[in-house]
Amino acid sequence: MKHFDTDMVTSWINDDPDKKTAQELSDLLEAANRDDEEAIKEIQDAFNGTLTFGTAGLRGKIGPGPNRMNRVVVIRAAAGLASYLRQTLGEGFSVVIGHDARHMSRQFAEDTASVVTGAGGKALLFDDHCPTPVLAFALRELNCDAGVMVTASHNPPQDNGYKVYLGGRAVTDAGQGAQIVPPFDADIASHIANVGALAEVPMPSEGWETVGDDMREAYLERLKTVSCQGAVADVSIVLTAMHGVGGPLCQQALEQAGFHTITPVASQFSPDPDFPTVTFPNPEEPGAMDESFKTAREVGADLIIANDPDADRCSVAIPDPSSEAGYRQLTGDEVGALLGEQSAELAAFAGQGVLANSIVSSRLLRRIAQAHGLDHRITLTGFKWISRVPNLVFGYEEALGYCVDPAAVRDKDGISASVRMAILTSVLKQQGRSISDLLDRLARDHGLHATSPLSIRVKDLSLITDAMARLRSSAPAELAGSRVTTVEDLLDGASDGNGGSLPPTDGLMFVTESNDRVIVRPSGTEPKLKCYCEVIIDTDESTDIAQARDDAAQRLEAIKADMRSAIGVN
Repeated sequence: MKHFDTDMVTSWINDDPDKKTAQELSDLLEAANRDDEEAIKEIQDAFNGTLTFGTAGLRGKIGPGPNRMNRVVVIRAAAGLASYLRQTLGEGFSVVIGHDARHMSRQFAEDTASVVTGAGGKALLFDDHCPTPVLAFALRELNCDAGVMVTASHNPPQDNGYKVYLGGRAVTDAGQGAQIVPPFDADIASHIANVGALAEVPMPSEGWETVGDDMREAYLERLKTVSCQGAVADVSIVLTAMHGVGGPLCQQALEQAGFHTITPVASQFSPDPDFPTVTFPNPEEPGAMDESFKTAREVGADLIIANDPDADRCSVAIPDPSSEAGYRQLTGDEVGALLGEQSAELAAFAGQGVLANSIVSSRLLRRIAQAHGLDHRITLTGFKWISRVPNLVFGYEEALGYCVDPAAVRDKDGISASVRMAILTSVLKQQGRSISDLLDRLARDHGLHATSPLSIRVKDLSLITDAMARLRSSAPAELAGSRVTTVEDLLDGASDGNGGSLPPTDGLMFVTESNDRVIVRPSGTEPKLKCYCEVIIDTDESTDIAQARDDAAQRLEAIKADMRSAIGVN
């Protein structure tokens, strides 16, 4: 009945330096030897290949085995990274290491510091958990050659992950300080594959440096320049950290900018790796903002700000009397347009700068950039691409990621974005206007751009592969009653909006006669097939914007229904 290599499992148990996961696997093996079906399935899955190291680093379920996040996998990854840096730069290479508050994060970070030190490198380890943008900031601030952030961001509590950044001498172009892209991922992966027996990896118990509060203070000091101004009107803010590590620092940053009416969502403000009040610790997920809405109603807040657990994302909600919750959560594209308009106004004074967004994000930012005389670029999904755009002054992706200070943090930063959104709300309030008013103005100036995602979560990843193959062989003929006029396979590349082309990626783009657009792609971090749907309605001064929004919402729902049918996966 068993379909796994017992010797391989036994060897893993003997090599594992973690007594807990070694015992867990021993117990599974014992149960499997008694023909326990669940134990057999678990071992088969845990040894079904190796957790792949790619441009997203590593991410997966915590547990024993090569297809899980554990100390063996992390030590091998750290040894491979150290080997790559040593071969490329020689001894004395430097790596700064941060971690969130998830299960095993501190252990994985300490193992990385030990491996780097043992390989002849200089390791700098944060003294305690820190937000991802602070690690990205530290990489450039300390001029390190690489950065490692142990985090699974907004994944479920049973997961953890391992992000790798390159900077210093390892990357010297516009990508310095950003997460890895090809060919760096493949080069590092080859070094990981060549790591020998774990016992042969030198792992001293000391020798690395500690990064403390001075770095957090330096990050806050940098935010003063990003803020562009302080609060000009009192804004009541509800702030949630979603059980993550960004709460206190984000509150400090807001207070530093002059906001003092801040109400933390108490049940979610302290780090908790089990994320007890949410099903998924992701502000995008249904129900994740319920505690924030409740708190906001109690205090009559002007603004809700939510960071995800590692604080690289920022979600915003505003008062809306027509909503059952009393507040409306803005889409990632709406926040991107608001911050983009703010950034464009600031950059226009200098007369230069580039705005950028991922290909799956709204087309509105391009129109905003053009209106301010600025350049615009389209990139592949992920800040590893967005932050590499030369002369970037603002970049975003619809999944709640915003980069408002690319000179200091070449990644999405939920804390600096929170400060910028609070300042924007403050300025508008002083003028007797609101966020809703600005969104309406942008719709009048550039056309109403409405977006909505369709995410299909699966247990069997082959369903996603089959669905993509089905769409490639038989694209939908029409969407929401409008004929599909363009079918573009992103495996062949796509335009970057400036005469160039993007690297190939697994995705499809459909554009209709009505200029509606859908981009379909597998998620890079979760078992999901994602459809990014956008409707554009032309407007002028006489347009009823509220009615246009209703019309767009109906069209989006029709598009999503047509896509569900075309995909054939529920």
